Amino acid sequence: MYDVTAIRRDFPILGSTVNGKPLVYLDNGASAQKPQVVIDAITQGYAAEYANVHRGLHYLSNLATEKYEGTRGTIARFLNAADEEEVVFTTGTTHGINLVAYGWAMPRLEPGDEIILSVMEHHANIVPWHFLRERQGVVIKWVDVDADGDLDPQAVLDAITPRTKLIAVTHMSNVLGTVVDVAAIAAGAREKGVPVLVDGSQAAVHMPVDVEAIGADFYAITGHKLYGPSGSGAIWIRRDRMAEMRPFMGGGDMIREVSKDAVSYADPPMRFEAGTPSIVSQIGLGVALEYMMGLGMENVAAHERVLRDYARERLAGLNWLNVQGNSAGKGAIFSFTLEGAAHPHDISTVLDKKGVAVRAGHHCAGPLMEHLGVSATCRASFGLYNTVEEVDSLIDALDLCHDLFA
Repeated sequence: MYDVTAIRRDFPILGSTVNGKPLVYLDNGASAQKPQVVIDAITQGYAAEYANVHRGLHYLSNLATEKYEGTRGTIARFLNAADEEEVVFTTGTTHGINLVAYGWAMPRLEPGDEIILSVMEHHANIVPWHFLRERQGVVIKWVDVDADGDLDPQAVLDAITPRTKLIAVTHMSNVLGTVVDVAAIAAGAREKGVPVLVDGSQAAVHMPVDVEAIGADFYAITGHKLYGPSGSGAIWIRRDRMAEMRPFMGGGDMIREVSKDAVSYADPPMRFEAGTPSIVSQIGLGVALEYMMGLGMENVAAHERVLRDYARERLAGLNWLNVQGNSAGKGAIFSFTLEGAAHPHDISTVLDKKGVAVRAGHHCAGPLMEHLGVSATCRASFGLYNTVEEVDSLIDALDLCHDLFA
């Protein structure tokens, strides 16, 4: 049984008040709150178990290494990866995508080669490819979404030409909540010999992810959205793609031997993990993923579908509210504007006075904002601890906005 009341007790911050009102935290798409078990793991890691990993032979180093490397196996289980050595630790999705851009794409793409993106991509899955466009003459090809915000997998596959070298696509839009059929894209792309990178920053938070079933080549996740610490994350890389990659950064554990005249590199995944890592943050991420798996990702997804459906119904009753995107199978993410002159920043400020935390701005999705014909939106994004009563609080706060700005 999914007991959201009990789950909320696991998150200390959810008992807070803001401006004299109970906190209604609906900014999960930007960063999620942390359960006490993660906070305790971080405190324990720094207060009683801290040491550098891998190279020490003393008790604390061995303990830190065991817990740190244990997270690699936890991530593999969370993503249903066949081999934990296909998991590379990163500081988050941005780091992971840049690793692929510099380590895999840069050495093999030539001027005129193409990378296909959807118009829904987060800047983390756009800017690294712009670097290749600016510096190597790579061509970015864009695929639009339809009026409901859905991305047709066939439209992505139809964009492939003999010069296409990579498809990089989100699994779930951070603005519209649209869930993309990345398995269909990966299957069609594989037939044409085109690798696929999936930005799983949002999807991995809200639904079960099976990288083996998806069949892509790269799948990136970020810890701070997964109820874990900032500065943690990973990218799953299919083993044959790992073999094609050169190191992105140099130093620390990514080497085998170094001399004045030569350097040799460690085997993957260590080859791609330079320098002293975010040890305690990655340990905290492992604890966060264990917490989520303990709840059951199918249960999390079912709970959030209830929130999505209820929020969709309540928001639809506000005929002065413009909700962007209406994909039938979307996640519990809603971006909206008010009719009239109210800027999303003004709306967010009023909602904050009622204790409701939402995000306002372009959400690091400039091309999508342009496609939608807006400069910014407000975004309410729900998580595993949110309730239908908090949907009502959002609606009440929006009613106040309408009264103020109409």
